[in-house]
Amino acid sequence: MPLVTTRYLVHEAARQGTGIGALNVLHLETAEALVRAAERAGQPVILQISQNCVAFHGGHLEPLTHAAAALAESATVGVSLHLDHAEDEALALAAVDLGYSSVMYDGARLPWDENIAATRRVVAHARTRDVFVEAELGEIGGKDGAHAPGVRTDPQEAKDFVASTGVDALAVAVGSSHAMTTRSAVLDLELIARLRDAVPVPLVLHGSSGVDDATMQAAIRAGIVKVNVSTHLNSAFTAAVREYLGANPAVVDSRKYMGPGREAMITEAARLLRLFALDLDDSDAAAARTA
Repeated sequence: MPLVTTRYLVHEAARQGTGIGALNVLHLETAEALVRAAERAGQPVILQISQNCVAFHGGHLEPLTHAAAALAESATVGVSLHLDHAEDEALALAAVDLGYSSVMYDGARLPWDENIAATRRVVAHARTRDVFVEAELGEIGGKDGAHAPGVRTDPQEAKDFVASTGVDALAVAVGSSHAMTTRSAVLDLELIARLRDAVPVPLVLHGSSGVDDATMQAAIRAGIVKVNVSTHLNSAFTAAVREYLGANPAVVDSRKYMGPGREAMITEAARLLRLFALDLDDSDAAAARTA
């Protein structure tokens, strides 16, 4: 089916009181896995390509974007393309021009005034293409961004930031952090509810790899809409590759071990997409983890 827009997927999830999975692409095999996972789960998905991913692919945005778009257009469920964590303003503008339906400009490391000014520029350009813009509010005047340990988003500052920039979604700091390999984050559910009430746009949780199933569903019920996951799914992929190579040390054909990695990612991503859609209750989730 044709690409859908992130705006549509996020607003539909908000309307239904559920979450929408925004899952990160690293290379073609992960893009394939995430689209297949969405089809297996019967749920839509937002494919995210980050600034770090673009750098890994030689700084070229177009090749992986075109590949991901082709996979999305062949899917039987709704798939959108999103630029994730662009600290480079020029990259965010380029993604708008390339046809992404959403971009995340991350000025969270900037002082308040500079973050607002840069975010406004991205929003102004995005409006010319009806592109959905997500932004991140960091520690005011700080240098560590929104997901440094202990940082929490203030509801009044979040409200002021959204009003000043015109963004369509806001990534908030409520206890998660990036690149967690254990699911031990303690989220402030009361703060999520206060932010939901204060901010007139959908809330985004980054660092969701560190959040366990029950807490994630509680966070969605409290007001989180877009749920970003990368590290947790990469861990599933890598564990399967390690297991295959451990059992088959003489293999040199990368397809032999990338295949199991891709399948492991499909299985876990499909489960997460159902979890975020509140289509998987706690007992189902526990059974899936032990199956």
